[in-house]
Amino acid sequence: MSSPDVPSSADAGLVPPPPEVAHAVFGAALPLAQQYVVRLATDGVTRGLIGPREVPRLWERHVLNSAAVAEAVPEGARVVDIGSGAGLPGIPLGLARPDVVLTLVEPMSRRVEFLDQVVAELAPGPERTWRVVRGRAEERSVVSAVGPVDVVTARAVAPLPRLVGWCRGLLRPGTQLVALVGSRALDELPDLLPELEAAGMRDVHPRAVGTSLGEAATTVVVMTRGPR
Repeated sequence: MSSPDVPSSADAGLVPPPPEVAHAVFGAALPLAQQYVVRLATDGVTRGLIGPREVPRLWERHVLNSAAVAEAVPEGARVVDIGSGAGLPGIPLGLARPDVVLTLVEPMSRRVEFLDQVVAELAPGPERTWRVVRGRAEERSVVSAVGPVDVVTARAVAPLPRLVGWCRGLLRPGTQLVALVGSRALDELPDLLPELEAAGMRDVHPRAVGTSLGEAATTVVVMTRGPR
């Protein structure tokens, strides 16, 4: 008998098949992406990490939308995804880009338990380059545990100035912050530039990503920590 924590093959029928574009995004990792989507649609809903109404649009609105962030991440980057929740955008990014080293930071225990299980399933073995750290980005213990990073990612975690403040310990000079934000935050960006620059961020700009992904296309805000 299978473990109750592992979605059954019957559960997979609840999830729409991957759109054709997913093959190009995930390549050989597509079966793992499908496994992750099934996990989101079943265990993720049960645990309250994903709303039931989101299941039909998991691919476009959540998984491919998150994987699009890969376009803004340099090759071989050490990436930390803060407030990772159900693993978005970190896990789709890691599946689309096996060259990155991925750390998922999340403070809530039920979400951390979910992330631990997903990481064990999708990136098993002693050589895996994914890990989960429990805590908040602003905590010294988390900054110490994460270590130096090249890119910080976040998806709808907080308004940009607050997000930068929380990530200050992780944002060493040259570190990039790539934030998936809504249309309102993009509209407000020009007014926020002075505050973001006063916090030490440079080259703050929106960037369209995933333009070939149809409904999954999105815009991120990219900025770089300047010299201290």
